[in-house]
Order: sequence, then structure tokens, then C-alpha cells
Amino acid sequence: MELGAFSVSLAVKDISVSKRFYEKLGFSAFGGNADENWLIMKNSDHIIGLFQGMFEKNILTFNPGWSQEASTLKSFQDVREIQHELKAKGIEFDSEADENSTGPASFMICDPDGNTILVDQHV
Repeated sequence: MELGAFSVSLAVKDISVSKRFYEKLGFSAFGGNADENWLIMKNSDHIIGLFQGMFEKNILTFNPGWSQEASTLKSFQDVREIQHELKAKGIEFDSEADENSTGPASFMICDPDGNTILVDQHV
């Protein structure tokens, strides 16, 4: 199973304060819009998303179809195929991708400790 690019999406209280903090750790803005309260920051192959007021807790995020540089891969496992495999393994879903659709879609699951995992395909 190939889940795609990995990042941690952080629920932050103040995007400006968090941005300055992570810049001190060597991260730089890679995408997003601070005026809209979200930024994607990168340090080498490490990616974090800063999200103010968009969700309550941190989320592990995987992006099928993207490399760690957020470039579209020529070949990748579709999010609906991943969802089908996980269902066959007995994983319970908080939200599901429409299995009759194509293109961008996502699903959410939780690990045994309540950590949210988002599998979000943008292509």
C-alpha cells in the first residue's frame, strides 16, 4: 500500500507565532496562505501544515499521488483503492471517499489511541 506524501497537520492557536517558531527550526513556508490561517512548511523532506481554527487536534496526513515535494506522481495508488484495502482489513472509517468517483477524494480514520489520520488525494 502506497499512501503518498506524509505530513503532520498541526492545530495551532496563532499561525504567526507558530510560523516564527518553526522557522527557527529551519522550516520555511512552502504553500498555503497565512491570511487564510493555513500554511504548509518544509524543512528538507519534512513537511508540516499549520492550521489555525480549522480543526481541534493534530492530524497525520497522507497524500496519494504526491511526492514529498508536492509534485504529481505519474503512477500512484488511488485513494479509493487504499480505502477498499483498509475496509477488507477491518478498519473503521470516520469519513469515506465516494467509491464511484474519480479524481480528488479523501477519507479519515483513527488509530487505536484516537489519533486522526487523513488520506487526502488532490489529483
